[in-house]
Amino acid sequence: MNNLYIKVKRVQFILSMLAVVMIAGCEMEEYPKSEISNEQVFNSEAGLKLYANSFYGGLPTASEIYLGDDISDYVVRNSIPDFLTPTYSSSKSDGWDWSELRNINYFIENCNSSNVELSVRQNYIGIAKFFRAHFYFEKVKRFGDVPWVGRVLDVKDDNILYGERDSRTLVMDSILADINYACENISDLSDGSSSLVTKWAAYALKSRICLFEGTFRKYHTEYDLTSTVNFWLKEASEAAQEVMEVSGFKIYTGGGEERSYRDLFTSDDPVHTEVILAVVMSEELSILHNANWKYASSTYGVKANFNRTFINTYLTLSGTPFTNVPGYHTTIFTEEVKNRDKRLKQTIRLGAYARVNGGENIPAPPDFSYTLTGYQPIKWSLDDTRYDNAALNYNSVSIIRYAEVLLNYAEAKAELGELTDADWAKTIGTLRARAGIQSGVTSLPNTIDPYLQTTYFPDITDPVILEVRRERAIELALEGFRFYDLVRWKRGELMKQAWRGMYVPLLDTPMDLNEDGINDVIFVEKMPSVLSGNYTYVAVGATLNNSINPQRLTGGDHGELTWLDNQLRMWEDKNYLYPIPEGDYLDNPKLGQNPGW
Repeated sequence: MNNLYIKVKRVQFILSMLAVVMIAGCEMEEYPKSEISNEQVFNSEAGLKLYANSFYGGLPTASEIYLGDDISDYVVRNSIPDFLTPTYSSSKSDGWDWSELRNINYFIENCNSSNVELSVRQNYIGIAKFFRAHFYFEKVKRFGDVPWVGRVLDVKDDNILYGERDSRTLVMDSILADINYACENISDLSDGSSSLVTKWAAYALKSRICLFEGTFRKYHTEYDLTSTVNFWLKEASEAAQEVMEVSGFKIYTGGGEERSYRDLFTSDDPVHTEVILAVVMSEELSILHNANWKYASSTYGVKANFNRTFINTYLTLSGTPFTNVPGYHTTIFTEEVKNRDKRLKQTIRLGAYARVNGGENIPAPPDFSYTLTGYQPIKWSLDDTRYDNAALNYNSVSIIRYAEVLLNYAEAKAELGELTDADWAKTIGTLRARAGIQSGVTSLPNTIDPYLQTTYFPDITDPVILEVRRERAIELALEGFRFYDLVRWKRGELMKQAWRGMYVPLLDTPMDLNEDGINDVIFVEKMPSVLSGNYTYVAVGATLNNSINPQRLTGGDHGELTWLDNQLRMWEDKNYLYPIPEGDYLDNPKLGQNPGW
């Protein structure tokens, strides 16, 4: 198959749909049917395929994935997320959009022509139900109870259009039925591009959905659904196991310990051995994203950086907690990043990391015109600086990776109390081995890491669950999972965790952050009138430009960098769900409002 065709096939869906008479999307209160000639679409396999391509617009975009953790506990940013401020209200909420659902339901209702073989129709209905399950899963995560609509509505359906929401249990059972149908009926095992929904994408999504729901019900006891926890966790583990044992996907190790992890996020074509579903870019068609711009610009985006508390959770190469090292909290940057889980050097700037400028490799330590903490992400960025100032990134962005499937399996089994040494070795152990970790990869942990427990999960006493959660955070960092992981574990309080950066031992002393003999940054109480030296000045005194300085040191003239300690971040139980948007609630008061909003 032509390589360009494989790379842009996902993009061509949009172009090809211009030839199809599509159904006009509308809000839930505007659901009347449109006139369309069914014969043009539903009487041939080619028509079904073309129509099904329209569903892919419901998948997350590249930026929604790589910026998905901008609101999370481990990301420090230049401003407080609006959702975490006391002024957030239903008037600012969004997401109550149902146009995508109508398109899916119309297809399912009309995919019944006897001119097309039953197995072919079932395949495409399976794809449609995959997207309906994904659509509703996102709605439940965001709003909790939502109306379940399993058919195309008519203008006379007032009881649904202006009715109440359905219960979480009804909607989640319906989602499970849809994704089960998808798993059983989607016929494609591979599409050669990681850009189309296959049977294995369906099983992987099922493992994601069921793990979320099982752990949500376990830790949110206020819903009184704990009797069903094990059912959902078993569904999660069995779906993941199907992928692990039958699909042929595996953890990519072709780049060695130093490159394999990052190759997954900088590759032009998805790494097909591990990436199950991806957003594929194309330089030829100018279908590109802007990860470099977001993660390198001092003026564009929220300047996302990692919190030091999270960086502390990366294990040493020997497999022991870094926080077991005496004096870890006062260890300077150049020392704390050495001999650590090799995913760290593939996730942030450190050590000998270099960027390409004009064809020349240039050392690139953390850039304090961008970074707020010193822990500057590189995971999704390309190393050539020519991609930094616009939407120029051509690297594919994974939606579902086999690594997530392994993590879903391990967590579901751990929550059930059924994870074995063999399970550990083929899931968590496999991921850690790729990262160069030398011990603890073949057998279950039996000792609690006090830092991990105290800082993150004080109510968890099982070392296996703690370590699975550590691994999930590190492996899936900046892939958009963290916010809803905290939601399902009922650990939203971590969103208020202090924002901390690297340790600064002395003011007025230049620091060489990559040990190349060239100083990179100096921290001062206030900016001098004349700047000397070819390094960045960072003022950490109490005031800056006659206002309160958002960046300080914990000890005044030494300590960890702080950021925005003077601004309130709020988390209450109501934040586990978003409010129904004000306009939609006013249009239909029967929807009710989520608790606390």
